[in-house]
Amino acid sequence: MDNIFSLQDRVAIITGGAGLLGQKHAEAIAHQGGIPILVDLESSNPESKAGVLAKKYDVDATGYITDITKPDQVQRLLDSILEHYNRIDILINNAANNPKVEAGLGQAWSRLENFPMDIWEKDISVGLTGAFLCSQIIGSELARNKKGVIVNIASDLAVIAPDQRLYRHEGVPDNFQAVKPVTYSVVKTGLIGLTRYLATYWADYGVRVNAISPGGVYNKQPDEFVQRINKLIPLARMADVSEYQGAIIFLCSDASSYMTGFNLVIDGGRSSW
Repeated sequence: MDNIFSLQDRVAIITGGAGLLGQKHAEAIAHQGGIPILVDLESSNPESKAGVLAKKYDVDATGYITDITKPDQVQRLLDSILEHYNRIDILINNAANNPKVEAGLGQAWSRLENFPMDIWEKDISVGLTGAFLCSQIIGSELARNKKGVIVNIASDLAVIAPDQRLYRHEGVPDNFQAVKPVTYSVVKTGLIGLTRYLATYWADYGVRVNAISPGGVYNKQPDEFVQRINKLIPLARMADVSEYQGAIIFLCSDASSYMTGFNLVIDGGRSSW
């Protein structure tokens, strides 16, 4: 049997590619012989981070500075990649705003009653509109070639509501308690809807579309928060940053050739309770 997990020479665009999970997605692609394209804002330095991958895995990885909320920039990204590589095989919609929830005073803005309209618009623009535009422009190229894969990075908070008790700080009035912003749940839930829509829309064009709903990744969060969230997870721990790489390889490769329109929940069992 051929290596059905191989991504040899397949070109994969990863939005938010210079971020914490984006880089791990790119590593997974490169490890299987694929060519990761890290797409991010200039402040995230995607070109430098792609250079590290290229050297480590001996692949033609590249970084592109692109604002995915701007259709003209996404179109230029597509044109540049086609000019350089003459193909696109995979799109991973990973970019999203995810501000840290810091417990204590000064966080009243994150509460639903006070949530600022400008933050709502920015979060929706990056996480949902950006994914739509990349799917519309880059996904149409996949459909034109009658082959390709789109993977949308959702969240366990697309399946369950955020447990705001995780962020509660004793001694702080209710109206000043920090909460996970509403936009995160809306964006991630919307990505699952987009997944189903695209999967059926392009089913006749050889384009498979799936989503991953990862649980929280341990990234040196405060001990109190980690202890609280671990109690909500059957495996009793948060994910390591590398533990979603297998799912990325599976969904991007021929190993999942009969899978489309599905949301793969990988949350340590949290949503089972």
